[in-house]
Amino acid sequence: MAKSAKSLIIGSVKAYSGKTGIILSIARQLQEKNIAIAYGKPVGTRETTAENDEGDVGAIARVLALSEAQTGKPLLYLNKKNLDRRLGGEDTTNYTQALVNFVGRLEGDLVFLEAAGTLDEGSLFDLSLEQMAEAVDSRVLLVSRYTSSSIPDSFLKAKKDLGDRLLGVIINDIPIEKSEEVQTLIKPFLENLGIAVLGMLPSSRLLRSVSVRELVRQLGATVLCRSDRLDLMVESLTIGAMNVNSALEYFRQGENKAVITGGGRSDLQLAALETSTSCLILTGHTPPQPMILSRAEDLEIPILAVNLDTLTTVEIVDRAFGQVRLQEQIKIECIQELTSQYFDLDRFLTKLGVIHHS
Repeated sequence: MAKSAKSLIIGSVKAYSGKTGIILSIARQLQEKNIAIAYGKPVGTRETTAENDEGDVGAIARVLALSEAQTGKPLLYLNKKNLDRRLGGEDTTNYTQALVNFVGRLEGDLVFLEAAGTLDEGSLFDLSLEQMAEAVDSRVLLVSRYTSSSIPDSFLKAKKDLGDRLLGVIINDIPIEKSEEVQTLIKPFLENLGIAVLGMLPSSRLLRSVSVRELVRQLGATVLCRSDRLDLMVESLTIGAMNVNSALEYFRQGENKAVITGGGRSDLQLAALETSTSCLILTGHTPPQPMILSRAEDLEIPILAVNLDTLTTVEIVDRAFGQVRLQEQIKIECIQELTSQYFDLDRFLTKLGVIHHS
């Protein structure tokens, strides 16, 4: 890392707050101002495999057109095997030094470091957000979804821990009916306490949605028909388990939904296909009847079969909502549009002290 390079850690109070999408959007805006960007993710937290997490880093590198010298893959993953090795004394690596070396080899005017999901995650390896900021003398930008009026609580705690290292905060996913409260109450309150609110991004139905393709990936599903329609977006989830008369009324309430039901429930499957449905997800081991497949073909609605029970299927689909996967181009464009409109880039650059050449 050149002497003039600065690093900025993007952290969150809770996992899945939208850090990756925000990093991508801000980095893109900075590239347009001829600021050279590097990106690293010292701690991998994805629950699946290391390859997937590297894929996230690789995807950011691809979207931002970063070279290998501008990209840093995780030093470690917070999986059970690594945690056990650390707890048992097998892993005695000095991760503070490893982090210094990691950042030192990244080339750019500004190095974005993506922290783990929460403020404390990684502490066992001396890689919590605060420990990372100390180790590489970095400022911190915190991202948090709006959850309730008590959102300042976590920012106040972070300010206490990080002091002047806290550059500012972004409040993400603000419901339209809460935007005035955030603007007139929460923002002035935080600013008065020295916490800069650099962005307030409204909720977006598109960002809360998930593509059928992503559901296929996360569920390990088999696509029974219309594999050409996997880019449809799913905005809500409905479980079909009642009698068909109540089901029709229930199905009409959701738009662009995924319906999870048993493979043997042809009545419910048919009812779901006649309403605004992006995909049918069938559990159990009963294949759908030919007439269901034929109707889904005509209506261009994919049918997925999973080898999971209903509860597990619901949990996986539920968790997929609100995650910006970098493979979903439509979401990348949406978060960039929101960030360019609702994030104060000039104030951010001034506070960070980055000189740019337009």
